[in-house]
Amino acid sequence: MTILTKYNVLAALGACLLSAPALAADIQEAPVVEVQQFGGWYLRGDIGMSNQRLDKLDYSGFDAPEIFGWHNDGDFDAGITGQIGVGYQFNDWLRADVTAQYRGKTEFSALDYYSNPSNPAFGSGTNEYSAKKSEWLFLANAYADLGTYAGITPYIGAGIGASRNTISEFRDVNVLNAGGGYAGSNSEWNLAWALHAGVGIQATERMTIDLGYSYVDLGDAKTGTFYNDNGSTRGEQVTFKDITSHDFKLGVRYAF
Repeated sequence: MTILTKYNVLAALGACLLSAPALAADIQEAPVVEVQQFGGWYLRGDIGMSNQRLDKLDYSGFDAPEIFGWHNDGDFDAGITGQIGVGYQFNDWLRADVTAQYRGKTEFSALDYYSNPSNPAFGSGTNEYSAKKSEWLFLANAYADLGTYAGITPYIGAGIGASRNTISEFRDVNVLNAGGGYAGSNSEWNLAWALHAGVGIQATERMTIDLGYSYVDLGDAKTGTFYNDNGSTRGEQVTFKDITSHDFKLGVRYAF
């Protein structure tokens, strides 16, 4: 190797050593790529079905068990529910939302009987009751998410708020004695509460499919004033006591 070649090699090595700190600085100063983070706010929408019950129909004419009883003490058909809401995800375990839900009209039916053997003039017979019921339900809810497994997050929750319960088209038909009565439509506000459970299924970064169940207590509902078919008033309202429902819902939560 000639002296000139040795100098060339030494110069090249020196240049590499001098450029190494600059290259390291360039590596250290390379921009950091941040993973996009979404905010905690989300919108939700749900549709579902209600399966409703009541404790009893309450009216003074029903308070004589020695002459009065029930063949069917009352039930509702299943109904459709639709709900929207806005919420906030505080962390991986806790979120809350407020919801507004319309619970579609459902048919109600009941059948009683009456008889007084000690007073034949009192007579005997049955009364068929029918009505329609609907609600607007407003709740503030809190949920505990119980961990995510393969994109599926089970949760439990509870809510409290108010329900505006409406009874319409109430009828009392006594077929055997060609009698009966009716009552006008009436709406009343009641305290309402709910217990929730379900699973969230992560569909995209922003969208979660929600399969949920809710036990809902809607409070009471009342008819308008009760009249006989001849137009004379009975001077009372019929009360639907302690209406509850088992609801099943399919919905979407969309994060901002």
